[in-house]
Amino acid sequence: MAPISICVIMKNEEKNMENFLSSIKKHFEGYPYELVLVDTGSTDATLSIAGKYTDKIFYFKWIGDFSAARNFSLSCASNDWVLILDCDEYVEELDPRGFQAIIAYHPSSVGMLSRKNHYEMNGTDSVYTDDVERFFDRRLFHYEAIIHEQVRAIDGSDFDRVALPLTVDHCGYNGSIEDLRKKAERNNELLFKMLEENPDDPYLYFQIGQSYNMLRDDEKACYYYGKGLEYDVDPRAEYVQMMVIGYGYALLHLERYDEALQFQNIYEEFATSADFVCLMGLIYLRKGMVVQAMAEFLKATTFETANTEGANSFIPTFNMGCINEVLGEIDTAVTLYKKCGNFKPAVDRLKALGK
Repeated sequence: MAPISICVIMKNEEKNMENFLSSIKKHFEGYPYELVLVDTGSTDATLSIAGKYTDKIFYFKWIGDFSAARNFSLSCASNDWVLILDCDEYVEELDPRGFQAIIAYHPSSVGMLSRKNHYEMNGTDSVYTDDVERFFDRRLFHYEAIIHEQVRAIDGSDFDRVALPLTVDHCGYNGSIEDLRKKAERNNELLFKMLEENPDDPYLYFQIGQSYNMLRDDEKACYYYGKGLEYDVDPRAEYVQMMVIGYGYALLHLERYDEALQFQNIYEEFATSADFVCLMGLIYLRKGMVVQAMAEFLKATTFETANTEGANSFIPTFNMGCINEVLGEIDTAVTLYKKCGNFKPAVDRLKALGK
């Protein structure tokens, strides 16, 4: 089997390091790999924990550029094929044969791992899944952009992306408000710097909106999501779909329901996902358009997959239960709530109904 290098940049990650590194050791057992860790200035126990797992620890002076740190980590690797991970991503599922398949049959492509992003929503642990570019031949690819760095071909050419059978749990959006504030402020400092140089890049507006969304600052999140959507963006792009969803929920949180209802005008372009259809159901519900809301929630349950966990199952089912409960159809509501499994809001309603 062709060996790979797992490249990581880190700083003050003591709360994550043990779980992160032990998940690698567990899931990559028997697979030829090296672990390359690049520290950018830790002052906690990160390095002492890391030393228990590898002696390939390098140092990079932080210069406010994530791509520079990433590319330095690539230069420290002994193997040409590299896998990029972050310390707040725990390996959950892995089929090592997938690495060999990409190396053998897709040597000029980039492997996309599946990342389950955990975040708090209405008092519950919510999960949004996305695919990110993380496995490639370092002779062909590198990173660009000082923040939210992107994999790019060194020669500037387009490239194919293929699925990598690797799933990670990402806990980076969990934590105290203070931790999230520091992270958002750091990110925005770099994002606004990039925006000065590229004022017409909708992706930057999206990422700034994401930073404010992480801080639960719905007003600013709405502003930057809205700015990003003023451009001629591709509705098929994953970041555009995320921007629309984030914008919609921020409007709902602000009770700006009439503005949210304007999403009817983009329905045809975006109603290809359970996430958007479920969002439209919530918009209709907030506007008192119960029939339309029920139709959207029912439609959401017909999708086989969803980016947001439950957007095609327990979330619309719970909302249909709520509608039936308000209408006095208690037996139907109870049946729907029970279909939601251990979804806390549904469990709470069943308790309130004595069921």
